[in-house]
Amino acid sequence: MAKCIRCGRQLTAFSFKKICPWCKQHEAIQRGEIVEDHIPQPVIRKPWARSESSITLTQVLLGANVAVFIAMLLASSDPSAFANPLHQFTTQLSRHFGANDGRDTLMGEWWRLLTYMFLHGSVLHILFNMWCLWDLGSLCESLYGRVTYAAVYLITGVAAGVASVGWNPGVSSVGASGAIFGLAGALISSFYLGEFSLPSFAIRGTLKSLVAFAAFNLFLGRAIGGVDNAAHIGGLVSGLILGALITKVAPQQDVPVRRAGVIAITALAVLATGLGVRRWRSPQMRTALTFQALGGQGGDPVARLKMLVEQNPNLAPAHFALAQAYFEQQKFPEAEAEFKKVIELQPKSARARFDLGMTYLSMKRAEEAKAAFDGMLQQGANTGEAHYGIAMALAMESKHPDAINEFKAAIKDGSDMSGIYSEMGNSYAQLRMYDDAISAYLKEKEKSGDNPDVENALADAYQAKGMTKEAQEARNQAAQLKNEGTGH
Repeated sequence: MAKCIRCGRQLTAFSFKKICPWCKQHEAIQRGEIVEDHIPQPVIRKPWARSESSITLTQVLLGANVAVFIAMLLASSDPSAFANPLHQFTTQLSRHFGANDGRDTLMGEWWRLLTYMFLHGSVLHILFNMWCLWDLGSLCESLYGRVTYAAVYLITGVAAGVASVGWNPGVSSVGASGAIFGLAGALISSFYLGEFSLPSFAIRGTLKSLVAFAAFNLFLGRAIGGVDNAAHIGGLVSGLILGALITKVAPQQDVPVRRAGVIAITALAVLATGLGVRRWRSPQMRTALTFQALGGQGGDPVARLKMLVEQNPNLAPAHFALAQAYFEQQKFPEAEAEFKKVIELQPKSARARFDLGMTYLSMKRAEEAKAAFDGMLQQGANTGEAHYGIAMALAMESKHPDAINEFKAAIKDGSDMSGIYSEMGNSYAQLRMYDDAISAYLKEKEKSGDNPDVENALADAYQAKGMTKEAQEARNQAAQLKNEGTGH
């Protein structure tokens, strides 16, 4: 990159002059063409003074990106990665190095919102981004100073990562482009709002170039597949906001407390946005990971879910799926432990409380079952199913009048549990209220269709009333249904 022949300051790619705008302005002031007291306070008091160090932060950032890329090249098992500029690293390798992937970031690995900025997918990818970083970074560093420049780069880069994982949680994102768009946004705001004491022609030209850069790259990102435009927009918007705040609230570098406050507030806003994205996207990602663990050919789903739970101990959907798998295998103590874990992680999960109650019923532990269903009633969740569960527990304890009342409450609250009328009929039958039992069994047939168990229960109720003919018809129907079910 060319340097100013007066002060040695690096010139940006947006300028074709040999003398930088600061030196031109300084010379104009010395000639009396500009009254120094009537111009805005410059961000850098003496722009013609050389930097105290020959190594710039832009060079450090560029070197870090290149170093990480070389490490990825060496770790890649594909020899074509060295020769083909379009060769893309695998998602697995990128995730290993710290890519911003919802499967990792949303599961608690938030450090990836920083590391992804230093990763790139291909030779062409890093070449383009480093070219943009060299130009925009040098301009931003010379105007803002190192500390503010570093803050803008990192904060907008994190904001871009948050936007990416919020919009595309299932996509693995890498690259410095989000932070680069953040630099562009900050510079656009600062130039437009008058942060820098530059000649008007320099401001207009540079501002047009920055706007053209942002617009062109956003359009390019939309036109080309595989480009994370969500990160670009997130970086640009956060940069515009941060640049505007610096310009209006803390334009002077010699008031560091005010500028630090602006940077801190912006960082906290990005953090709050990240927490909001986590609340929005994390449950969806956990569910997706659970389904992924249950998918695939062959293997034991319990083993896959146990592995998922070990890797993500706070993943409630995985514990729930594991509990259901245990229940289906009639491993009730194991199911109990997993349902309890779900309730610990998600106290308002009515589904977990109901299934825990049914697990207790399967183990003949009626009192604990009632406690689980009572928990649902206290939360006001799924009250119909809660009353049904309590009724089943009361029937297990032979408290049939109370059980019948609970069955009625369940029906009143809209419960459509299969077998609810049949179970209520069984309680009526235990109380020798055979007319009510028969009515309940007939409603079950109407609601759920005919089945052998209901027909046999109906036959017993008919027989108890001395209705021998009806009892025999019901038993014949039950036998026929059993034969149809076994294919005989």
